[in-house]
Amino acid sequence: MLGPDQYMLGGVRGAGDFVIMGGRVATPDRLLDDGWVAVSDGRIAGVGSGTPPSGEHVDVGGALVVPGFVDTHCHGGGGASFTSPDPEELLTAVRAHRRHGTTTMLASLVSDPVDILREQVAALRELVQDEEVAGIHLEGPFISKARCGAHDPETLLEPDTGTVDKLLRAGQGAIRMVTIAPELHGGVKAVRQLAESGVIAAIGHTDGVEEQLLPAIDAGATVATHLFNGMRPLHHREPGPVGALLDDERITIELICDLVHLHPTVVRLAARHAGRDRTVLITDAMSATDAADGRYTLGRLEVDVHDGVATLADNGSLAGSTLTMDTAFRNLVRGAKLGILDAVHATSQRPAELLGIADRTGMLCTGYAADIVVLDQDLRPAKVLRRGEWVAEVGTATLST
Repeated sequence: MLGPDQYMLGGVRGAGDFVIMGGRVATPDRLLDDGWVAVSDGRIAGVGSGTPPSGEHVDVGGALVVPGFVDTHCHGGGGASFTSPDPEELLTAVRAHRRHGTTTMLASLVSDPVDILREQVAALRELVQDEEVAGIHLEGPFISKARCGAHDPETLLEPDTGTVDKLLRAGQGAIRMVTIAPELHGGVKAVRQLAESGVIAAIGHTDGVEEQLLPAIDAGATVATHLFNGMRPLHHREPGPVGALLDDERITIELICDLVHLHPTVVRLAARHAGRDRTVLITDAMSATDAADGRYTLGRLEVDVHDGVATLADNGSLAGSTLTMDTAFRNLVRGAKLGILDAVHATSQRPAELLGIADRTGMLCTGYAADIVVLDQDLRPAKVLRRGEWVAEVGTATLST
């Protein structure tokens, strides 16, 4: 019989095509020492500790086994951007992050004229249909000029029902999240329109005060787009969006955990206050991620990347990141000093819940997709599994099979 920490699909021992064994396995509520995960037909057939099921074994030698990462905010990677009309370039960006353990992601777009955004959405829609990405995130154009960051201010608009509807129709269900500055004329109405359409309404790139944000939360906003960045800062006499979003139990906060956008202490304070149920790590990665330093573009703006830090060429403002989710995971544990399970929740489980897909990915549970990352002793990816298929060119560690 299986022990108390062993669970097999259908109760059949040895049902997996192969078994990842000999690692520390991160389940939703605890780490299993000497753990194993059985995989069959692209799904997790069982999770347990102790003696593994029979069959082909992949011995990870004490490495950490976690769910595949879920990134809800990413603009590109591998030298490629999600604004490209070229399907192969779009896949290049996806694959760059997949090598670092991201098995599920949203493709994010920066602000552009509406007709161009519709074209970009149409190109990305095919990736959604092919299940290469889980959906599309529009970070603009309905954001504040005062807090637009690396968005071209000439492309920004106040939201209106017709324009929002036009973009949603272009997505044909592929748009999963839209960032709004609620203080804009029509902002709260747009939030309600998105929520009623089944789209995640996120608050970000906002110069609003608390009194302008609370009606948007009441209208259905549920996410803070990269909390602290691109918004009026916290002040002890005016909490602004940071205070309002961080303190509201209805809001899940995004944190760019590259330790450049946010100091480790700020990451720790925010994550501890929000807790596991409300904290999501994102990359906000642009095309220079997993690529060389140099000159790039983000939307319509030129970006310089030096030592992996992306800044606008004309004024030096931060312009997205070159972060990958494995580094975000590592930074939360080693930089912000939070626990392994905190990092698992913030990089996998909670973002999967946010996207409404936590019944099939984001956790190491029997019956779920075999989306798995094996992290070596330095918390760097040694192996990545997506839907039961090994991802090529991952990490540098050598594990026995």
